[in-house]
Amino acid sequence: MSDTFKTISTATEGIYKEKGSKFLSFAIPVSNSEEVREIVKEFRKRFFDARHVCYAYMFGAEYTDFRANDDGEPSGTAGRPILGQINSRELTNILVIVVRYFGGILLGTGGLVTAYKEATADALNQAEIIEKTVNETISINFNYIQMNDVMRVIKDTNPQIISQTYDNQCIMLLSIRKQDAELLIGKLEKISSISIEN
Repeated sequence: MSDTFKTISTATEGIYKEKGSKFLSFAIPVSNSEEVREIVKEFRKRFFDARHVCYAYMFGAEYTDFRANDDGEPSGTAGRPILGQINSRELTNILVIVVRYFGGILLGTGGLVTAYKEATADALNQAEIIEKTVNETISINFNYIQMNDVMRVIKDTNPQIISQTYDNQCIMLLSIRKQDAELLIGKLEKISSISIEN
């Protein structure tokens, strides 16, 4: 399994016009399906006068969590071409929504597939594609007197410190690249009476 994945840095927009129909596309970085539900709901409200609000999303470094939605267009003519563009660029943690305003002329299934594909491509062409690492979150609990030992390990392995509370009992939340997590845990386990959760 890869410990890196490609996604987009910020939301972008695109457009495709065909025989009076307008296809407005929006590529948005997302991290879970709850976020997708909220965004899609928001878009349906915002574009309440549009004929269709179709979308596709992909999550995870394994590219196994995805969905395509045709929103009333003939089956496979909207969501699948959107997802196809996401896949052809090997992107994940992304949602693409294409809003269609009907122009009065039917495009046929081939025309629809092309329109949704081109609209998606236009939004993705505007996007800055970035590579991210798959990180693991580790929580450590230790006595204040062990602070120097813990900080030495942190300096060696260089995880990102998400949060920390220092008292008699200290708690730290760390984020580290999956492939480096074992090394970090191994080094921390050598410090006596430290509790680790991941």
